[in-house]
Amino acid sequence: MENILIVDDEKNYPTIIGEILWEEGYTSMTASSGMEALDILNNESIDLVLTDVKMPGMSGIQLLEKIKEITPDTPVIIMTAYGSVEKAVEAMHKGAYTFILKPFENQALIAHIAKAISVYRIVQENSLLKDAIRSRYSFDNIIGKSKPMQEIYELIKKVAPSNASVLIEGESGTGKELVAKSIHYNSPRKSKPLISVNCAAFAETLLESELFGHEKGAFTGAVAMKKGRFEISDKGTLFLDEIGELPISLQVKLLRVLQEKTIERVGGTMPIPIDFRLIAATNKNLEDQVKKGYFREDLYYRLNVVKAVIPPLRERSEDIVLLINHFIDKYTQGRHATGTATRINLDAIKILCDYQWKGNVRELENVIERCVILSSSDMITPSDLPLQVRQDMSFMLDLEGIPEGVGLVETLAAVEKRMIQRAMKRAGNVQTIAAQLLGIGKSGLNQKLKKFNLDK
Repeated sequence: MENILIVDDEKNYPTIIGEILWEEGYTSMTASSGMEALDILNNESIDLVLTDVKMPGMSGIQLLEKIKEITPDTPVIIMTAYGSVEKAVEAMHKGAYTFILKPFENQALIAHIAKAISVYRIVQENSLLKDAIRSRYSFDNIIGKSKPMQEIYELIKKVAPSNASVLIEGESGTGKELVAKSIHYNSPRKSKPLISVNCAAFAETLLESELFGHEKGAFTGAVAMKKGRFEISDKGTLFLDEIGELPISLQVKLLRVLQEKTIERVGGTMPIPIDFRLIAATNKNLEDQVKKGYFREDLYYRLNVVKAVIPPLRERSEDIVLLINHFIDKYTQGRHATGTATRINLDAIKILCDYQWKGNVRELENVIERCVILSSSDMITPSDLPLQVRQDMSFMLDLEGIPEGVGLVETLAAVEKRMIQRAMKRAGNVQTIAAQLLGIGKSGLNQKLKKFNLDK
């Protein structure tokens, strides 16, 4: 129930308005002066202020100015007599939502209040949504404690406050878009739009129109003017995903946009100034693409002011357990169905740690979501994992690759040492956990660490 503050020095007026508001489902508080109103605003939750203009001491206009300093989003409706319309117009210029002339019809007042509160709620929800987005894409929400990920965190922290172009390279599913969003929402442009375009999702002609926009009649079907992603991202950030798929003809045009800071819509002749920060991502090695002639060298250097290379999940296996727990938490929030898995046993973790994850973090997330939904108990076990994960044989030795003349003893010793090193790395050098991952006792692991001179 919305709470409305009525400010008027007339004794009976606030009481009458309060009764009208009560009948419409609102609660109300009253103040006979601007100072009393400010005291209430500092101590109570107020959704709207309804104030008279002419009051002794602090006028309604002065009260409005103070309210906008304290709570800028709180709507203020000014009540004024016919002879004070000029004051009401002044109030509108200073941020009042609207004004209403005394005496007024009850329904007119209620209509103004209902509309003002509706707008106020939208502003509040938008603010909460922005806060949630910033929180979601904060550095803390990029999961990983491995050295490669720590380097990514440091890079984001340094580059986010700048306007530098950033090129993000990494395999599909590694989280390139998450890094791009983290950069944007921790930059000075965070209150402006982040516009994303997947360059691989459009045919060349459609992609040009999508990026640059078009004028009415520019081509068949262009029945109205349309702004492109460059214009929409003005003052914000443009994220071009799969930039390696951008056709050569559009690479030339993108280079010109970055140099001139202007665009022309398809079918247009007037240059339009724009100001955006560019973040590009690709699952290809653009340097190799340049050498092969598939990507312009001059554009590559324009994009590659700062490069972030996101490592594949198989190269940061110590992050897998962190990610597993993160995704379990994510997909169990708000779920109360019987049998929904909320944890995972060690045998399942071992299988997931040994899997190669060609689809990277995205594939791991999909597997965990599936397990949470389909598990028959609150514990994810190996039987809950997809068949391809359980039967993955990529961990098997490449026997054909072992040189001739190498004996069985030294080969087995090399494999044993490698597995111990991997287990210790995944366990963060905690021997108890490493022993569990290897399926041996802690004392046995301790002996092997000494055997291979790994105990130090």
